Amino acid sequence: MAGGGFAVQGPARNYEGGVTTFVIVTCFVAAFGGLIFGYDIGISGGVTSMDSFLKKFFPSVYHKESEKHNENMYCKFESHLLQLFTSSLYLAALVASFFASTVTRVFGRKVSMLFGGLVFLVGAVLNGVAMNVAMLIIGRLLLGVGVGFANQSVPVYLSEMAPAKIRGALNIGFQMAITIGILAANLINYGTSKIEGGWGWRISLALAAVPAIMITVGSLFLPDTPNSILERGHTEKARDMLKKIRGTNNVDEEFQDLVDASEAAKRVEHPWRNILKPQYRPQLVICSLIPCFQQLTGINVIMFYAPVLFKTLGFGDGASLMSAVITGVVNVLATVVSIYSADRFGRRVLFLEGGVQMIICQVLVGIMISLSFGTSGVGKLAGGTANFVLFLICVYVAAFAWSWGPLGWLVPSEICPLEIRSAGQAINVSVNMFFTFVIGQFFLSMLCHMKFGLFLFFAGWVVIMTIFIFFFLPETRNVPIEEMNRVWKAHWFWGSYIPDDAVIGGQSSNKQKP
Repeated sequence: MAGGGFAVQGPARNYEGGVTTFVIVTCFVAAFGGLIFGYDIGISGGVTSMDSFLKKFFPSVYHKESEKHNENMYCKFESHLLQLFTSSLYLAALVASFFASTVTRVFGRKVSMLFGGLVFLVGAVLNGVAMNVAMLIIGRLLLGVGVGFANQSVPVYLSEMAPAKIRGALNIGFQMAITIGILAANLINYGTSKIEGGWGWRISLALAAVPAIMITVGSLFLPDTPNSILERGHTEKARDMLKKIRGTNNVDEEFQDLVDASEAAKRVEHPWRNILKPQYRPQLVICSLIPCFQQLTGINVIMFYAPVLFKTLGFGDGASLMSAVITGVVNVLATVVSIYSADRFGRRVLFLEGGVQMIICQVLVGIMISLSFGTSGVGKLAGGTANFVLFLICVYVAAFAWSWGPLGWLVPSEICPLEIRSAGQAINVSVNMFFTFVIGQFFLSMLCHMKFGLFLFFAGWVVIMTIFIFFFLPETRNVPIEEMNRVWKAHWFWGSYIPDDAVIGGQSSNKQKP
């Protein structure tokens, strides 16, 4: 077997049933959960670049940023309190994801979405009427709880509802919603920044209530997944739901696989303890490293702080916000590429191509900034150079948007068997939120101290993660979730961890456990 991580797979089971309108509609509604995450990512960077917002809540940053003399451009926005405004949400999401794991397993995926939407709604209102930094931070913490619950439940819901042959496309609907949320936030920031009186930031923050209402109301009408219904002991109801989402009465084979997986899951009393067992080592490693690597691509340097970054590089106020809109448009369009490609060409191809593209762009951005600002931070990007840097950042965003962006949520949500699925997704969300918090809290300080080298720092991490994907991630395209152990069993490295009896229907590879 090749050492490049390719799995020798037998034919996947082809369950009866097609792609029904019912599945498409339910997955579309569930994907609204990504809007709240995306809107928040996009909105925070825009309002922190608005002078009126800085003047009210962070006056020291405002005075430093408004000084026009030869100041170190790398350090203009450095403020741990300002960074806490952005990052506090993700610290709350990290903690919430562990509680969300239990809620998602015991009460179902849709209840978790409903609760997340309601808490996010309260946080949005509090941010919109904030009178001091404390109200801002408390509102952000509530937003974080909502994000933690939504990010825990939505990817799992989508993976469980979708037929294997289009699971990638439907699951990437979550990432598509994130990118639409980011773009909407960028457009709103651009518009509200022009409101006279300097209160436009309140509209930007309060409009987070709109996606919150969408996921809250939408979740009331969503059915629960057959997997979740079985998990809670309603066998016939689960069978009826499977018939409905597959559009056929002949679901015996797929349903039996779900029942077998559910019975195995019920014998597991402690999913958190069990995910540490050797037989779940592939899932534990992937659910831990993929979200870590996703953030170490440096994408949230752009998503959180795009307007701030562009202002740092010498763009004007309007130009910096418009540049963020441009990257947002690229983000959405490139995610469409992933929806088309993930189930046609596979996860590995997108991961590897996106990694190479990001490395090239980050190195070039680092070089261009070093030539303009050097280590002193004194200087300015010339018009042509600034446009070229913006182009490189757009190409970088595109690479992320069709690779690590959607696949960072898709792959961990589809690889875990039911008995550890809630724990695996909680690890995925919490690790993602932890590193998102770290990037959000320390990026502006890292930019101040590492200067242009920060972009080379992230490029180095992308090299490491691309090598990891090449050797250690097997292809999961078109493999039913309940048959996923067959993929791990056939892998050159992970196969030794998977017991022969863990592969449904005896479809283990010819590679035997040593």
